[in-house]
Amino acid sequence: MPIYFQWVAAASLAICTTGLLISRSWRWSIGLLATQYFAAFWLALVHWPLNMSATMLVTGWMSAAALGITHLNIKDDLTQETSWPQGRTFRLFACGLVLLAITASAGSLADWLPNASLPLAWGALVLIGMGFLHLGMTLDPLRVILGLSTSLLGFEVLYTFLENSILVAGLLVLVTLGLAFTGCFLLVQGEKAI
Repeated sequence: MPIYFQWVAAASLAICTTGLLISRSWRWSIGLLATQYFAAFWLALVHWPLNMSATMLVTGWMSAAALGITHLNIKDDLTQETSWPQGRTFRLFACGLVLLAITASAGSLADWLPNASLPLAWGALVLIGMGFLHLGMTLDPLRVILGLSTSLLGFEVLYTFLENSILVAGLLVLVTLGLAFTGCFLLVQGEKAI
């Protein structure tokens, strides 16, 4: 795959993760999560065969679908999120700082890891860093699951150029689906508590 397509996929990962952090609509968030898995699929195609990369894509879309269908059956809570800080300007500033730190460290990671290109290392670090930033700014169960899924996807992309084991890819599928089903359970339990 040409390096240009890898950079487009990595840039779309940065856009999706920033959109996940800024968006307050659960519909947009689920759509951005599905788009994020599609971009990670293109990055994984560099080192994994099509069937393993497609497994990662289908698993991510199944997770997004399960979270979306579960959230459809829950009443929309119109109250604002109680986490601090709430401003979009601050969230954009924090995203910029994380992206700046990732850009500074991605080159050394690509040199350190075998067979790693700069777009793959940058995209994986974007997913991990922005997922952790998302986790640090929310208490909402859906948002926490989205942040955990983003960070896990970053580790999956990072794993693609280290090993191409089918067994470990299958275990990552189980972890991704387990995380989504845990999020569905937490959303339903939160609805019963209200």
